[in-house]
Amino acid sequence: MMRWLAALLLLIGLAAPAAAILPSAPAETAEPVSEPAPTIADTQDEGADNRIAERIRGIFSELPAFEAVQIQSNQGVVTLSGTVPKQDDIDRAEAIAGRVTGVVTVENTLERDVSLSAEGTGFSGLADRWSEFVRLLPLVAAALAVWAAISALGYLLAGFGALWQRIAPNSFLATLIASAIRFVFVVGGLVVALDMIGATALLGAVLGGAGVVGIALGFAMRDTIENYVASLMLSLRQPFRANDWVLIDDLEGRVIRLTSRATVLMTLDGNHLRVPNAQVFKAVITNFTRNPQRRFEFDLGVDADDDASAASRLGRETLAALPFVLDDPAPEARIIEVGDSNVVIRFLGWIDQCETDWWKSQSRAIPSVKEALEAAGFGLPEPIYRLRFDSRSASVPFETVGEARAERGRAETRQTLARQAESPKTHDDVAPQDEIGGMVEAERRRGGSEQDMDLLDDGRPVE
Repeated sequence: MMRWLAALLLLIGLAAPAAAILPSAPAETAEPVSEPAPTIADTQDEGADNRIAERIRGIFSELPAFEAVQIQSNQGVVTLSGTVPKQDDIDRAEAIAGRVTGVVTVENTLERDVSLSAEGTGFSGLADRWSEFVRLLPLVAAALAVWAAISALGYLLAGFGALWQRIAPNSFLATLIASAIRFVFVVGGLVVALDMIGATALLGAVLGGAGVVGIALGFAMRDTIENYVASLMLSLRQPFRANDWVLIDDLEGRVIRLTSRATVLMTLDGNHLRVPNAQVFKAVITNFTRNPQRRFEFDLGVDADDDASAASRLGRETLAALPFVLDDPAPEARIIEVGDSNVVIRFLGWIDQCETDWWKSQSRAIPSVKEALEAAGFGLPEPIYRLRFDSRSASVPFETVGEARAERGRAETRQTLARQAESPKTHDDVAPQDEIGGMVEAERRRGGSEQDMDLLDDGRPVE
Protein backbone atom coordinates (compact mmCIF):
# COMPACT_ATOMS: atom_id res chain seq x y z
CA MET A 1 0.00 0.00 0.00
CA MET A 2 2.81 2.34 0.82
CA ARG A 3 4.42 1.49 -2.50
CA TRP A 4 1.30 2.48 -4.43
CA LEU A 5 1.04 5.69 -2.46
CA ALA A 6 4.70 6.59 -3.22
CA ALA A 7 4.18 5.83 -6.93
CA LEU A 8 1.08 8.00 -7.00
CA LEU A 9 2.93 10.89 -5.39
CA LEU A 10 5.78 10.48 -7.90
CA LEU A 11 3.39 10.62 -10.83
CA ILE A 12 1.76 13.73 -9.44
CA GLY A 13 5.23 15.37 -9.03
CA LEU A 14 6.17 14.58 -12.66
CA ALA A 15 2.86 15.72 -14.08
CA ALA A 16 2.96 19.14 -12.38
CA PRO A 17 6.04 20.53 -14.30
CA ALA A 18 4.65 19.16 -17.56
CA ALA A 19 1.39 20.96 -16.99
CA ALA A 20 3.29 24.17 -16.31
CA ILE A 21 5.22 23.84 -19.59
CA LEU A 22 2.24 23.01 -21.81
CA PRO A 23 0.26 26.04 -23.06
CA SER A 24 -2.97 26.55 -21.35
CA ALA A 25 -6.15 26.42 -23.33
CA PRO A 26 -7.53 29.82 -24.30
CA ALA A 27 -10.14 31.03 -21.99
CA GLU A 28 -13.54 31.34 -23.47
CA THR A 29 -14.68 34.88 -24.08
CA ALA A 30 -17.39 35.76 -21.74
CA GLU A 31 -20.50 36.91 -23.49
CA PRO A 32 -21.81 40.24 -22.33
CA VAL A 33 -24.70 39.77 -20.05
CA SER A 34 -27.48 42.17 -20.82
CA GLU A 35 -29.03 43.76 -17.82
CA PRO A 36 -32.62 42.87 -17.45
CA ALA A 37 -35.09 45.64 -18.09
CA PRO A 38 -36.38 47.18 -14.92
CA THR A 39 -39.60 45.65 -13.87
CA ILE A 40 -42.74 47.67 -13.33
CA ALA A 41 -44.22 47.30 -9.89
CA ASP A 42 -47.74 45.86 -9.75
CA THR A 43 -48.76 48.50 -7.22
CA GLN A 44 -48.19 52.24 -6.91
CA ASP A 45 -47.99 54.35 -3.80
CA GLU A 46 -50.78 56.77 -3.24
CA GLY A 47 -49.82 60.23 -4.49
CA ALA A 48 -46.91 58.99 -6.58
CA ASP A 49 -48.27 60.60 -9.77
CA ASN A 50 -48.54 63.97 -8.06
CA ARG A 51 -45.00 63.69 -6.76
CA ILE A 52 -43.68 62.77 -10.22
CA ALA A 53 -45.51 65.67 -11.88
CA GLU A 54 -44.36 68.15 -9.25
CA ARG A 55 -40.77 66.96 -9.50
CA ILE A 56 -40.75 67.41 -13.28
CA ARG A 57 -42.41 70.83 -12.98
CA GLY A 58 -39.79 71.90 -10.46
CA ILE A 59 -36.98 70.86 -12.83
CA PHE A 60 -38.59 72.53 -15.88
CA SER A 61 -39.19 75.75 -13.94
CA GLU A 62 -35.42 76.19 -13.71
CA LEU A 63 -35.07 75.91 -17.50
CA PRO A 64 -36.43 78.92 -19.46
CA ALA A 65 -36.99 76.83 -22.59
CA PHE A 66 -39.62 74.68 -20.77
CA GLU A 67 -41.75 77.42 -19.26
CA ALA A 68 -44.69 76.62 -21.57
CA VAL A 69 -44.60 72.84 -21.05
CA GLN A 70 -47.56 71.11 -19.29
CA ILE A 71 -46.90 67.90 -17.36
CA GLN A 72 -49.43 65.21 -16.49
CA SER A 73 -48.75 61.86 -14.80
CA ASN A 74 -51.11 58.91 -14.56
CA GLN A 75 -50.00 55.47 -13.35
CA GLY A 76 -46.38 56.49 -13.98
CA VAL A 77 -47.06 57.52 -17.60
CA VAL A 78 -45.92 61.15 -18.03
CA THR A 79 -47.52 63.21 -20.78
CA LEU A 80 -45.66 66.32 -22.00
CA SER A 81 -47.57 68.90 -24.01
CA GLY A 82 -47.11 72.50 -25.08
CA THR A 83 -44.40 74.26 -27.08
CA VAL A 84 -40.65 74.79 -26.84
CA PRO A 85 -38.41 77.32 -28.69
CA LYS A 86 -36.11 74.84 -30.49
CA GLN A 87 -36.44 71.40 -32.03
CA ASP A 88 -33.69 70.02 -29.79
CA ASP A 89 -35.62 71.01 -26.68
CA ILE A 90 -38.30 68.39 -27.48
CA ASP A 91 -35.92 65.45 -27.09
CA ARG A 92 -34.20 67.16 -24.19
CA ALA A 93 -37.50 67.44 -22.21
CA GLU A 94 -38.32 63.78 -22.82
CA ALA A 95 -34.87 62.68 -21.63
CA ILE A 96 -35.17 64.72 -18.40
CA ALA A 97 -38.67 63.42 -17.62
CA GLY A 98 -37.67 59.79 -18.24
CA ARG A 99 -34.90 59.99 -15.64
CA VAL A 100 -37.28 60.79 -12.76
CA THR A 101 -37.88 57.87 -10.40
CA GLY A 102 -41.24 56.16 -10.83
CA VAL A 103 -41.73 57.20 -14.47
CA VAL A 104 -42.81 54.20 -16.54
CA THR A 105 -42.74 55.94 -19.93
CA VAL A 106 -43.05 59.42 -21.43
CA GLU A 107 -45.69 60.42 -23.94
CA ASN A 108 -44.07 63.37 -25.74
CA THR A 109 -46.47 65.64 -27.61
CA LEU A 110 -44.33 68.78 -27.49
CA GLU A 111 -44.11 71.03 -30.57
CA ARG A 112 -41.75 73.77 -31.61
CA ASP A 113 -43.04 77.33 -31.25
CA VAL A 114 -42.72 78.95 -34.70
CA SER A 115 -44.48 82.23 -33.88
CA LEU A 116 -42.64 85.55 -34.34
CA SER A 117 -42.73 86.22 -30.61
CA ALA A 118 -41.15 82.91 -29.71
CA GLU A 119 -37.92 83.01 -27.74
CA GLY A 120 -34.85 82.44 -29.91
CA THR A 121 -36.78 82.91 -33.14
CA GLY A 122 -38.11 85.86 -35.12
CA PHE A 123 -37.73 89.29 -33.63
CA SER A 124 -37.04 87.85 -30.20
CA GLY A 125 -34.05 85.87 -31.51
CA LEU A 126 -32.78 88.94 -33.33
CA ALA A 127 -33.01 90.98 -30.17
CA ASP A 128 -31.16 88.27 -28.26
CA ARG A 129 -28.38 88.22 -30.83
CA TRP A 130 -28.13 91.99 -30.79
CA SER A 131 -27.88 91.96 -27.00
CA GLU A 132 -25.17 89.30 -27.21
CA PHE A 133 -23.29 91.38 -29.77
CA VAL A 134 -23.48 94.47 -27.57
CA ARG A 135 -22.10 92.49 -24.63
CA LEU A 136 -19.33 91.23 -26.91
CA LEU A 137 -18.32 94.72 -28.10
CA PRO A 138 -15.64 95.32 -25.43
CA LEU A 139 -13.98 92.01 -26.30
CA VAL A 140 -14.23 92.81 -30.02
CA ALA A 141 -12.62 96.19 -29.39
CA ALA A 142 -9.78 94.55 -27.46
CA ALA A 143 -9.30 91.99 -30.25
CA LEU A 144 -9.18 94.77 -32.87
CA ALA A 145 -6.65 96.63 -30.77
CA VAL A 146 -4.44 93.52 -30.59
CA TRP A 147 -4.77 93.04 -34.36
CA ALA A 148 -3.84 96.66 -34.99
CA ALA A 149 -0.84 96.40 -32.65
CA ILE A 150 0.50 93.24 -34.33
CA SER A 151 -0.07 94.71 -37.80
CA ALA A 152 1.66 97.94 -36.79
CA LEU A 153 4.63 95.90 -35.56
CA GLY A 154 4.78 94.16 -38.95
CA TYR A 155 4.69 97.47 -40.82
CA LEU A 156 7.37 98.81 -38.49
CA LEU A 157 9.67 95.85 -39.21
CA ALA A 158 8.96 96.08 -42.94
CA GLY A 159 9.88 99.75 -42.84
CA PHE A 160 13.52 98.99 -42.06
CA GLY A 161 14.43 99.41 -45.70
CA ALA A 162 18.16 99.73 -45.09
CA LEU A 163 18.23 96.37 -43.27
CA TRP A 164 16.38 94.50 -46.02
CA GLN A 165 18.48 96.23 -48.68
CA ARG A 166 21.58 94.94 -46.92
CA ILE A 167 20.21 91.41 -46.63
CA ALA A 168 18.64 91.20 -50.09
CA PRO A 169 20.80 91.37 -53.24
CA ASN A 170 18.62 94.07 -54.87
CA SER A 171 15.81 96.51 -54.17
CA PHE A 172 13.12 94.39 -55.82
CA LEU A 173 13.79 91.40 -53.57
CA ALA A 174 14.00 93.71 -50.55
CA THR A 175 10.54 95.04 -51.43
CA LEU A 176 9.17 91.49 -51.68
CA ILE A 177 10.63 90.61 -48.26
CA ALA A 178 9.05 93.70 -46.70
CA SER A 179 5.68 92.85 -48.29
CA ALA A 180 5.89 89.26 -47.00
CA ILE A 181 6.62 90.49 -43.46
CA ARG A 182 3.63 92.82 -43.56
CA PHE A 183 1.38 90.02 -44.83
CA VAL A 184 2.52 87.53 -42.18
CA PHE A 185 1.98 89.97 -39.32
CA VAL A 186 -1.42 91.11 -40.58
CA VAL A 187 -2.68 87.54 -40.99
CA GLY A 188 -1.12 86.47 -37.67
CA GLY A 189 -2.78 89.39 -35.88
CA LEU A 190 -6.11 88.44 -37.43
CA VAL A 191 -5.74 84.85 -36.18
CA VAL A 192 -5.00 86.06 -32.63
CA ALA A 193 -7.95 88.50 -32.70
CA LEU A 194 -10.42 85.86 -33.89
CA ASP A 195 -9.13 83.43 -31.28
CA MET A 196 -9.79 86.04 -28.58
CA ILE A 197 -13.45 86.32 -29.54
CA GLY A 198 -13.79 82.57 -30.18
CA ALA A 199 -14.30 82.85 -33.93
CA THR A 200 -11.45 80.70 -35.20
CA ALA A 201 -13.97 78.63 -37.17
CA LEU A 202 -14.80 81.78 -39.11
CA LEU A 203 -11.10 82.23 -39.85
CA GLY A 204 -10.92 78.68 -41.21
CA ALA A 205 -13.85 79.34 -43.51
CA VAL A 206 -12.34 82.62 -44.67
CA LEU A 207 -8.93 81.07 -45.30
CA GLY A 208 -10.50 78.14 -47.13
CA GLY A 209 -12.45 80.49 -49.35
CA ALA A 210 -9.37 82.62 -49.85
CA GLY A 211 -7.44 79.52 -50.91
CA VAL A 212 -10.01 78.64 -53.56
CA VAL A 213 -10.07 82.23 -54.77
CA GLY A 214 -6.26 82.27 -54.77
CA ILE A 215 -6.11 79.16 -56.98
CA ALA A 216 -8.62 80.69 -59.40
CA LEU A 217 -6.71 83.98 -59.49
CA GLY A 218 -3.46 82.06 -59.96
CA PHE A 219 -4.77 80.47 -63.14
CA ALA A 220 -6.33 83.72 -64.32
CA MET A 221 -3.19 85.79 -63.62
CA ARG A 222 -0.66 83.16 -64.67
CA ASP A 223 1.08 85.51 -67.11
CA THR A 224 1.32 88.29 -64.52
CA ILE A 225 2.78 85.95 -61.89
CA GLU A 226 5.23 84.55 -64.44
CA ASN A 227 6.26 88.09 -65.30
CA TYR A 228 7.01 88.97 -61.66
CA VAL A 229 9.01 85.77 -61.16
CA ALA A 230 10.98 86.60 -64.31
CA SER A 231 11.58 90.11 -62.97
CA LEU A 232 13.00 88.64 -59.77
CA MET A 233 15.29 86.27 -61.68
CA LEU A 234 16.49 89.02 -64.03
CA SER A 235 17.23 91.31 -61.08
CA LEU A 236 19.38 88.56 -59.57
CA ARG A 237 21.13 87.58 -62.82
CA GLN A 238 21.73 91.12 -64.19
CA PRO A 239 22.07 90.08 -67.87
CA PHE A 240 22.84 93.64 -69.05
CA ARG A 241 23.62 97.15 -67.86
CA ALA A 242 21.88 100.43 -68.53
CA ASN A 243 22.67 101.84 -72.00
CA ASP A 244 23.87 98.46 -73.29
CA TRP A 245 23.13 97.85 -76.96
CA VAL A 246 21.24 94.54 -76.99
CA LEU A 247 19.29 92.33 -79.36
CA ILE A 248 16.47 90.45 -77.57
CA ASP A 249 15.27 87.87 -80.08
CA ASP A 250 14.46 90.26 -82.94
CA LEU A 251 14.06 93.41 -80.80
CA GLU A 252 17.09 95.73 -80.86
CA GLY A 253 17.86 98.85 -78.87
CA ARG A 254 19.61 100.47 -75.93
CA VAL A 255 18.57 99.44 -72.40
CA ILE A 256 16.96 102.29 -70.45
CA ARG A 257 15.93 100.40 -67.31
CA LEU A 258 14.69 97.11 -65.90
CA THR A 259 11.44 97.47 -63.93
CA SER A 260 9.38 94.95 -62.00
CA ARG A 261 7.18 94.39 -65.06
CA ALA A 262 9.17 95.07 -68.23
CA THR A 263 12.53 95.87 -69.76
CA VAL A 264 12.43 99.33 -71.33
CA LEU A 265 14.51 99.80 -74.49
CA MET A 266 15.12 102.75 -76.77
CA THR A 267 15.23 101.53 -80.33
CA LEU A 268 17.80 102.80 -82.82
CA ASP A 269 14.99 104.98 -84.21
CA GLY A 270 14.63 106.74 -80.84
CA ASN A 271 11.36 105.03 -79.82
CA HIS A 272 10.53 103.51 -76.44
CA LEU A 273 10.04 99.74 -76.47
CA ARG A 274 8.65 97.86 -73.45
CA VAL A 275 9.38 94.13 -73.49
CA PRO A 276 7.66 91.96 -70.81
CA ASN A 277 10.25 90.45 -68.50
CA ALA A 278 8.82 86.95 -69.00
CA GLN A 279 9.72 87.27 -72.69
CA VAL A 280 13.16 88.72 -71.89
CA PHE A 281 13.94 85.90 -69.44
CA LYS A 282 13.24 83.22 -72.07
CA ALA A 283 14.73 85.12 -75.02
CA VAL A 284 18.13 84.82 -76.71
CA ILE A 285 19.97 88.04 -75.78
CA THR A 286 22.84 89.43 -77.82
CA ASN A 287 24.78 92.17 -76.03
CA PHE A 288 26.84 94.22 -78.47
CA THR A 289 28.34 96.40 -75.72
CA ARG A 290 29.94 93.83 -73.44
CA ASN A 291 32.97 93.22 -75.69
CA PRO A 292 34.60 96.43 -76.98
CA GLN A 293 36.03 94.54 -79.96
CA ARG A 294 33.49 93.88 -82.70
CA ARG A 295 33.79 92.48 -86.19
CA PHE A 296 32.13 93.78 -89.35
CA GLU A 297 31.82 91.83 -92.60
CA PHE A 298 30.65 92.35 -96.17
CA ASP A 299 30.62 90.40 -99.42
CA LEU A 300 31.99 91.42 -102.82
CA GLY A 301 31.95 89.40 -106.03
CA VAL A 302 34.81 89.51 -108.56
CA ASP A 303 34.76 88.30 -112.14
CA ALA A 304 34.95 84.53 -112.48
CA ASP A 305 37.85 84.92 -114.95
CA ASP A 306 39.91 86.95 -112.46
CA ASP A 307 42.27 85.52 -109.84
CA ALA A 308 40.08 85.23 -106.69
CA SER A 309 43.07 84.58 -104.43
CA ALA A 310 44.83 87.74 -105.63
CA ALA A 311 41.61 89.69 -105.07
CA SER A 312 41.38 88.28 -101.53
CA ARG A 313 44.94 89.31 -100.72
CA LEU A 314 44.40 92.80 -102.12
CA GLY A 315 41.16 93.30 -100.14
CA ARG A 316 42.79 92.02 -96.94
CA GLU A 317 45.74 94.38 -97.41
CA THR A 318 43.36 97.26 -98.07
CA LEU A 319 41.49 96.56 -94.83
CA ALA A 320 44.73 96.30 -92.88
CA ALA A 321 45.79 99.70 -94.23
CA LEU A 322 42.67 101.40 -92.84
CA PRO A 323 43.61 103.17 -89.57
CA PHE A 324 40.50 102.10 -87.63
CA VAL A 325 40.85 98.37 -88.41
CA LEU A 326 42.66 96.44 -85.67
CA ASP A 327 45.82 94.46 -86.36
CA ASP A 328 44.90 91.90 -83.71
CA PRO A 329 42.67 90.16 -84.61
CA ALA A 330 43.87 90.69 -88.19
CA PRO A 331 41.43 91.26 -91.07
CA GLU A 332 40.44 88.26 -93.17
CA ALA A 333 39.12 87.44 -96.63
CA ARG A 334 37.23 84.21 -97.35
CA ILE A 335 36.09 82.85 -100.69
CA ILE A 336 32.63 81.57 -99.83
CA GLU A 337 30.82 80.98 -103.10
CA VAL A 338 31.24 80.59 -106.85
CA GLY A 339 28.26 82.19 -108.54
CA ASP A 340 27.01 82.14 -112.16
CA SER A 341 29.25 85.02 -113.22
CA ASN A 342 31.41 85.87 -110.21
CA VAL A 343 33.28 84.56 -107.19
CA VAL A 344 31.93 85.88 -103.87
CA ILE A 345 34.56 86.95 -101.34
CA ARG A 346 33.69 87.79 -97.72
CA PHE A 347 35.88 90.44 -96.10
CA LEU A 348 36.07 90.70 -92.28
CA GLY A 349 37.67 93.32 -90.06
CA TRP A 350 37.77 94.10 -86.34
CA ILE A 351 37.34 97.48 -84.66
CA ASP A 352 37.43 98.90 -81.14
CA GLN A 353 33.95 100.21 -80.39
CA CYS A 354 35.32 102.60 -77.77
CA GLU A 355 37.17 104.50 -80.52
CA THR A 356 35.33 103.58 -83.73
CA ASP A 357 31.68 103.52 -84.71
CA TRP A 358 30.66 100.12 -86.06
CA TRP A 359 28.31 101.43 -88.74
CA LYS A 360 30.74 104.10 -89.90
CA SER A 361 33.68 101.70 -90.09
CA GLN A 362 31.75 99.23 -92.20
CA SER A 363 30.48 102.00 -94.46
CA ARG A 364 34.07 103.22 -94.92
CA ALA A 365 35.60 99.78 -95.45
CA ILE A 366 33.21 98.61 -98.21
CA PRO A 367 33.98 101.39 -100.74
CA SER A 368 37.69 101.26 -99.88
CA VAL A 369 37.98 97.57 -100.80
CA LYS A 370 35.71 97.97 -103.81
CA GLU A 371 37.72 100.87 -105.21
CA ALA A 372 41.02 99.04 -104.60
CA LEU A 373 39.82 95.98 -106.52
CA GLU A 374 38.52 98.04 -109.40
CA ALA A 375 41.74 100.08 -109.53
CA ALA A 376 43.72 96.84 -109.81
CA GLY A 377 41.67 95.77 -112.78
CA PHE A 378 39.40 93.25 -111.06
CA GLY A 379 35.91 93.24 -112.44
CA LEU A 380 32.90 93.31 -110.14
CA PRO A 381 30.31 92.18 -112.66
CA GLU A 382 26.59 91.99 -112.39
CA PRO A 383 24.91 88.77 -113.58
CA ILE A 384 25.71 88.26 -117.29
CA TYR A 385 23.28 86.59 -119.66
CA ARG A 386 24.31 85.59 -123.27
CA LEU A 387 21.49 85.55 -125.84
CA ARG A 388 21.86 84.01 -129.30
CA PHE A 389 19.02 84.59 -131.74
CA ASP A 390 20.39 82.98 -134.94
CA SER A 391 23.63 82.04 -136.69
CA ARG A 392 24.20 85.51 -138.19
CA SER A 393 24.53 87.06 -134.69
CA ALA A 394 27.72 85.10 -134.21
CA SER A 395 29.58 87.49 -136.51
CA VAL A 396 28.77 90.46 -134.30
CA PRO A 397 31.78 91.10 -131.99
CA PHE A 398 29.82 91.32 -128.72
CA GLU A 399 32.78 90.09 -126.70
CA THR A 400 35.11 92.67 -128.22
CA VAL A 401 32.66 95.46 -127.55
CA GLY A 402 32.20 94.29 -123.94
CA GLU A 403 35.92 94.15 -123.29
CA ALA A 404 36.41 97.64 -124.67
CA ARG A 405 33.67 99.01 -122.46
CA ALA A 406 35.15 97.26 -119.42
CA GLU A 407 38.56 98.71 -120.14
CA ARG A 408 37.11 102.21 -120.46
CA GLY A 409 35.30 101.69 -117.16
CA ARG A 410 38.51 100.70 -115.41
CA ALA A 411 40.29 103.75 -116.76
CA GLU A 412 37.51 106.02 -115.55
CA THR A 413 37.67 104.39 -112.10
CA ARG A 414 41.42 104.97 -111.87
CA GLN A 415 40.94 108.59 -112.82
CA THR A 416 38.20 108.98 -110.18
CA LEU A 417 40.44 107.46 -107.49
CA ALA A 418 43.25 109.80 -108.46
CA ARG A 419 40.98 112.82 -108.15
CA GLN A 420 39.71 111.60 -104.76
CA ALA A 421 43.31 111.15 -103.59
CA GLU A 422 44.10 114.73 -104.49
CA SER A 423 40.93 116.16 -102.85
CA PRO A 424 40.58 116.38 -99.05
CA LYS A 425 38.81 113.41 -97.42
CA THR A 426 35.43 114.32 -95.95
CA HIS A 427 34.22 110.86 -94.89
CA ASP A 428 37.11 109.48 -92.89
CA ASP A 429 35.57 110.37 -89.53
CA VAL A 430 34.73 107.04 -87.90
CA ALA A 431 34.67 108.21 -84.28
CA PRO A 432 31.74 106.92 -82.21
CA GLN A 433 28.70 109.12 -82.44
CA ASP A 434 26.07 107.50 -80.25
CA GLU A 435 23.12 109.85 -80.19
CA ILE A 436 20.84 107.04 -78.94
CA GLY A 437 23.15 106.48 -75.95
CA GLY A 438 22.90 110.17 -75.11
CA MET A 439 19.10 110.00 -75.25
CA VAL A 440 19.15 107.00 -72.90
CA GLU A 441 21.36 108.83 -70.38
CA ALA A 442 19.07 111.87 -70.52
CA GLU A 443 16.06 109.61 -69.97
CA ARG A 444 17.67 108.00 -66.94
CA ARG A 445 18.63 111.37 -65.46
CA ARG A 446 15.02 112.54 -65.66
CA GLY A 447 14.11 109.68 -63.32
CA GLY A 448 10.50 109.26 -62.25
CA SER A 449 8.49 106.52 -60.59
CA GLU A 450 10.00 103.79 -62.78
CA GLN A 451 13.51 105.05 -62.10
CA ASP A 452 12.94 104.48 -58.39
CA MET A 453 12.27 100.79 -59.13
CA ASP A 454 15.14 100.28 -61.59
CA LEU A 455 16.45 96.78 -60.89
CA LEU A 456 19.74 97.26 -62.71
CA ASP A 457 22.55 97.50 -60.18
CA ASP A 458 26.03 98.55 -61.31
CA GLY A 459 27.46 97.12 -58.09
CA ARG A 460 26.49 93.54 -58.99
CA PRO A 461 28.37 91.40 -61.51
CA VAL A 462 26.79 90.88 -64.91
CA GLU A 463 25.88 87.31 -65.73
